[in-house]
Amino acid sequence: MAIIRFFLEPFEQIFTHRRLLVNISYNEIRGRVAGSALGLAWLILYPLLLLSAYAFVYIYVFSIRFPIFTTNEYVALIFCGLIPFISFADSLGNGIGAVTGNVNLIKNVIFPIELVPVKVVFVSQITQTVGIILLIIASAFFKRISFFLLMLPVIWILQIIFTIGVVWIISSLNVFLRDLQQVINVIILFLMLVSPIAYTPEMVPEGMRPLLKINPLFYIITGIQDSVMVGRLTEPYLLLLFFIISVSFFVFGYHFFIRLKRVFADNV
Repeated sequence: MAIIRFFLEPFEQIFTHRRLLVNISYNEIRGRVAGSALGLAWLILYPLLLLSAYAFVYIYVFSIRFPIFTTNEYVALIFCGLIPFISFADSLGNGIGAVTGNVNLIKNVIFPIELVPVKVVFVSQITQTVGIILLIIASAFFKRISFFLLMLPVIWILQIIFTIGVVWIISSLNVFLRDLQQVINVIILFLMLVSPIAYTPEMVPEGMRPLLKINPLFYIITGIQDSVMVGRLTEPYLLLLFFIISVSFFVFGYHFFIRLKRVFADNV
């Protein structure tokens, strides 16, 4: 029973405070939009600008072509990888300061500070939501909508769970290791280069393909590419592996955060 409680506690915490999370996430989004000259337009412009850069490099510089994709379909495939990467990078970049940037909440017995990293991840999903809508429209336009699109919500939920766990860990560590912010910036850049955003696993030499599975974004990106554009079911063992990774990070991250939470006040 204690083990079950250990695993269910982070899920219960989020479910119990779901209305509060919705409210603070909404206020955060309003704050971001209010401080931007282009407002909500950035939700579309930012990923499209990054997509333009990727498409130019891989299509016109590297001259990459896929036998099963037209040029426009290949651009949509790249977008499948960019959207979750942008969301993940935004979560890490803003989430690492979730505790140190909210010192006033650390001693607040009413508001659980562990909800702030969750809020950061929820807010980062706005760009991904807009991107996913655009991807589904593009998939329908290219007549690539298939039954396997039903796997998209599964991949997305696992991505959110995994990201929350990671942000719980790095935001709590940042209280004690302030240089971690610089490390995270390097990690984000590294992940952008090694993640299969503009290529598929089949393009990687067979001997190096097992290395792709070390990168958690591999499961997210290929899962979205498969369900939206390729029209196939991601290998079940990969889905199971990513499920285990996501839930493990989520549960461990929560309890890691709660354990360190006791000494936050003495270190900020």
